[in-house]
Amino acid sequence: MRRFEGYEKGVNLGGWFSQCDHSKQRYDTFINEQDIAELSTWGIDHLRLPIDYNLLEDKDGAYIEEGFARIEKVIVTCRRHKLNMVLDLHKTAGFSFDQGEAETGFFSDTSLQERFYRLWEELARRFAKYTDTVAFELLNEVTDKCFSSLWNNIAATCIKRIRAICPDVYILVGGYWNNSIDALADLNPPCDDHIVYNFHCYEPLLFTHQGAYWVREMPKHFRMKFPDTAESYQRNAKALELHSSPFIDEMKEGMVDASLFDKLFGQAVKVAEERNALLYCGEYGVINLADLQDTLEWYKAINAAFVKYNIGRCAWSYREMDFGLCDEHAKPILSELKHYL
Repeated sequence: MRRFEGYEKGVNLGGWFSQCDHSKQRYDTFINEQDIAELSTWGIDHLRLPIDYNLLEDKDGAYIEEGFARIEKVIVTCRRHKLNMVLDLHKTAGFSFDQGEAETGFFSDTSLQERFYRLWEELARRFAKYTDTVAFELLNEVTDKCFSSLWNNIAATCIKRIRAICPDVYILVGGYWNNSIDALADLNPPCDDHIVYNFHCYEPLLFTHQGAYWVREMPKHFRMKFPDTAESYQRNAKALELHSSPFIDEMKEGMVDASLFDKLFGQAVKVAEERNALLYCGEYGVINLADLQDTLEWYKAINAAFVKYNIGRCAWSYREMDFGLCDEHAKPILSELKHYL
């Protein structure tokens, strides 16, 4: 499979310009150049910068110059430290992957879709000169499968309008069920060789999101090991009525371990190779409540599959966001963990 050169190992800068209070203090202090300089020593080649539309647009859709200037400053800083960047539109007017935010209407309102296209055209015009080191990610984590056909049409239109300005920029497109691997097969075939199929991987969810307060069915006290027996995963998934990978559901016995990722990624690679699409995992990681040694084992396991299949990837996330790689809880394993990003 083709390598996504320049975007093979990365770290997310979640919570800076997205999923935040959108205050000047947050923008000014959450991450700075010292952080980016430090990240450049981690053996990575890029950063993913999630942004919400609130950074760039007021409630009426008028552009906020300061927001564009902030993005450009990050791009320039990344270039100074020899890091590429994925510019990820995490939320757009009328849509958020976070159901608690009540952002609705995007998939039924053509005016909101036009606003989305215009924002991407504006980003393309402003940052066209940087597209040798910047890739564009259209939208983070489309949710329901019922949006699949609508999203394919919206993405195709947006790509066409970006291509009129930036003919060679890499453009990342993910599918429904929050960028599920299972949704890749339902994406449109790539219109050119600079389209990247994007997925997220937090499997097994029982492990990576153990005790997660935002997962409705997840008890805060729940803990899970990795690796662990298939029987243990199946029993807990049934008891909590939580998602479990079909590969785990179908296991009669044995361990949920590194072999899970080999199976998961194998199906994604098959789709990508058949369509000559590049493949990228834009998010993966483990909640800060998990046992540290188990966390390290999980990263080793998923990294082995990334390396085997030449899949570009970007760990979630550098600081805080319940997954912070540089936070106090991860310090005992960070020096080793860096080798498995």
